[in-house]
Amino acid sequence: MKIHQYYVYILTSKHNTVLYTGVTNNLQRRIQEHKTHRSYGFTYDYNVTKLVYFERFSYIREAIAREKQIKAGPRKKKIKLIESINREWRDLGNEL
Repeated sequence: MKIHQYYVYILTSKHNTVLYTGVTNNLQRRIQEHKTHRSYGFTYDYNVTKLVYFERFSYIREAIAREKQIKAGPRKKKIKLIESINREWRDLGNEL
């Protein structure tokens, strides 16, 4: 039986001014798509390519619920969440 993994992630811009929250079933592929601008839209328009936070889930419904929870929260809460695991705001995409 295959174990599924889903990810909720937060990206930011070079100077950490813009935050984007997303969900995917393949974090490495999705981050590469953002970094190479293969996806048009918000992340493309604002050059949001730096992975600063992610969580792993076994069930897509849990991941989607968490994504909605994070998106609904204020920026201050997202910053606190990021800094709980990544105080320096380093690009975690380089470590995948």
